[in-house]
Amino acid sequence: MKKSLYLLLLVALISSCQTSKKVVAEKKDYGFLTDSLKIEQQLEKYKLPGFSVVVFENYKIVYSNQFGVKSMNAPEKIDENTAFSTASIAKPITALLCHMLEEKGLIHLDDPIDKYLKRWHLPKSKFTEGHSPTWKQFLNHTAGTTQSGFEDHYEGEVIPTLTQSLLGQIPRYDREIEFTFEPGTDWSYSGGGYTIVQMALEDYLNKPIAELAHDHIFSPLGLKNTTMIQPNEAGFLKNVALVHDKDGKVIKTGLPITPQVGPSGLWSTPTDLAILAIEMQNALRNKNNKVISQRIAKKVTEVSVLKNAVGGWSYGWQKSFGYNNNEWFMCNGSNTGVGGSLFATMTDGNGFVYLANGEKPNRFPVMGQTQKTILTLMDWTKKSKDGATQEIPADIKAKLIGTYDDFLYAQKVETKIVERNNRLYVESVLLDHFKGKNDNELVYLKNGLFKIVDYPNLLQFDFSNGKVNSVTLLRDTLKTTVYDIKKEK
Repeated sequence: MKKSLYLLLLVALISSCQTSKKVVAEKKDYGFLTDSLKIEQQLEKYKLPGFSVVVFENYKIVYSNQFGVKSMNAPEKIDENTAFSTASIAKPITALLCHMLEEKGLIHLDDPIDKYLKRWHLPKSKFTEGHSPTWKQFLNHTAGTTQSGFEDHYEGEVIPTLTQSLLGQIPRYDREIEFTFEPGTDWSYSGGGYTIVQMALEDYLNKPIAELAHDHIFSPLGLKNTTMIQPNEAGFLKNVALVHDKDGKVIKTGLPITPQVGPSGLWSTPTDLAILAIEMQNALRNKNNKVISQRIAKKVTEVSVLKNAVGGWSYGWQKSFGYNNNEWFMCNGSNTGVGGSLFATMTDGNGFVYLANGEKPNRFPVMGQTQKTILTLMDWTKKSKDGATQEIPADIKAKLIGTYDDFLYAQKVETKIVERNNRLYVESVLLDHFKGKNDNELVYLKNGLFKIVDYPNLLQFDFSNGKVNSVTLLRDTLKTTVYDIKKEK
């Protein structure tokens, strides 16, 4: 639950694990992943307590492995059933729950959310006069609310209520959540928005979000190691990984309590998250899906916003990654002392999940190396379907070469277009984080648009006044324009 740049960098990263070897495949041996990932060595090098990883291919879990310990205070090793706090991976689960409840006629996501609230109501704002935000706008971060993320609490501390959270009576926030733009006109990542969603669900349906998620998602899918119940509540899981600081020490009790359950209160395992992702993938192809309908799977993974939305966002899922010409739905989670990611292809049933119980300096290098290794070795490559290409005319090529403010993900970094061997390449620190390499070729399509290899949005450059003045990003039926991007030498 961090700001968009931090989010973006996190999405690129992936974690690891150590002890149990489990291959649930047909007859193919995926043991080569263990030798190539080298997780045990990385845990020692980066002082990461533990790591758990699952790979799935062709709609089946084909590799599961766990490394390290649940707690540095005890020798008990992480196993396949050890759950981690997943932080923001709760968000797509909350969004999925809302769409499933709508399909059952219990709520309507195009309604203004305020009429479902009882304990608290949206604050008055000039931005919402005549534009009362809907459920969907909170779910895709276009409602315009503040409060990006939250601090964890621990048993023995005073745990704030949801109302106190929204009133800003918690660490990090000393003022009530507010609106910063007219709903639907921009994008801004907001854990506070998902807290409002949680409150609306609980107020209107008179049940905790943990019970709703269990009844409609976790239990029907057989996810026995997944819950939104918190460590200070009855029914919390027994087999869990404790969180650790950068020195490898358990933080307080090691069990973070998150009253803002909708945005960041999910506990789960890579195996359970992989089962959920595969159910989504089966639903997208409308085959072998048991709980999630095709309509919902398409809706929650469609790109619903491009403007300033870190390359593309749906309802809970991020849609900014395009490795090996695949389209992916993904989510990362990062809280103090714990984090991980889920990556899944929109077709073919491929992907991976990893969770780690260490702080950022400890887990980021292991996660990044794991991601690069899995994507390289599994080689889930699809042929591009963007149409035939053509050679870039020399005059256009000359205009394109240069240094720009980032136009790919709307972040405050530089992006360069350079020429190598008569071809143009985009150099971006963000693509480097995503892909682990910086050879992102800029391809000219016959329809006059440009494509960056493995970047999901098409680009249309405006060359008025003899230089690049703006770039329009296009994805499905959406487009957004980034202006005044070229930097003078």
